[in-house]
Amino acid sequence: MRIGLDIMGGDYAPNATVLGAIAAQKHLKEQQHLVLFGNKNQIVPILKEQNFNPDLFEYVETTEVIGMGEHPTKAIVQKPNSSISLGFQFLKEGKIDSFASAGNTGAMLVGSLFSVKAIEGVTRPAVSAIIPKVKGGFGMMVDAGANADCKPENLVQFAIMGSLYAKYVYNIETPKVGMMNLGEEEEKGNLLTQASYPLLKGNSNINFIGNIEGRDLFNDKADVIVCDGFTGNVLLKLAESFYVLTLKKGLKDEFFDRFNYEQYGGSPVLGVNAPVIIGHGISSPEAIKNMILLSKDMVETKIIERFKTAFNS
Repeated sequence: MRIGLDIMGGDYAPNATVLGAIAAQKHLKEQQHLVLFGNKNQIVPILKEQNFNPDLFEYVETTEVIGMGEHPTKAIVQKPNSSISLGFQFLKEGKIDSFASAGNTGAMLVGSLFSVKAIEGVTRPAVSAIIPKVKGGFGMMVDAGANADCKPENLVQFAIMGSLYAKYVYNIETPKVGMMNLGEEEEKGNLLTQASYPLLKGNSNINFIGNIEGRDLFNDKADVIVCDGFTGNVLLKLAESFYVLTLKKGLKDEFFDRFNYEQYGGSPVLGVNAPVIIGHGISSPEAIKNMILLSKDMVETKIIERFKTAFNS
């Protein structure tokens, strides 16, 4: 297994990304290797400062960096020797098994869609996010921001991918799928949710439990929450703010501590032909470590092959 990591991506790169790689290396098995994409002259001094053997990693030298504020499509095209562009090239060619970055989110989505491409049958790949539950454990939300506008068939596909991911990566045996709406009744909602409801209800590949409301986000009603990316991203950013607010108010609470993004590493892009993880721009070494370990889990569980089977059958 060869796990690709963009060392140059993120607000605190390369220091945070290198330290995260060092931390993750301790959890990898003998046949699991990290491939670092970046400027080796910046990477090796940090490794030596930590008394870490540079030979434990593989390196792909890059000469360009895609900045956080750059236009995603233009940057991918105009900077072919950047860490993100080369990472996706290696992923497309099968030289690495997964690729993760805390860099430009848009560039990561563009690379996912136009390099490794969507799985045949998937009309809109989506981004998922972890949602902590009050009674312990967590659920996941799909889509968390990749598709602001959706069609009913997109939400059905989000539900299928979320169910498979929850089952095989998060070990939730029979994930309960709920659609985020402004009421529980079947006829409630806008045109999208009203048209999606019968499609979700009639799909035998998912355990659809009906509509859920915003107040159900953190309870056990649903394990997989489906919604359009506009709604999902608003909910995600609101949830992320809870942890920051508790820190500012000096509050200590186990539930709100689980909103700390560092624990989850990053958000997987569901529906493309290889494991891709997008990390938070402010990722710390702990977040980078967990992003790498999530990449490992996606490869080990063969989740991409399970998606392909579901949509090609």
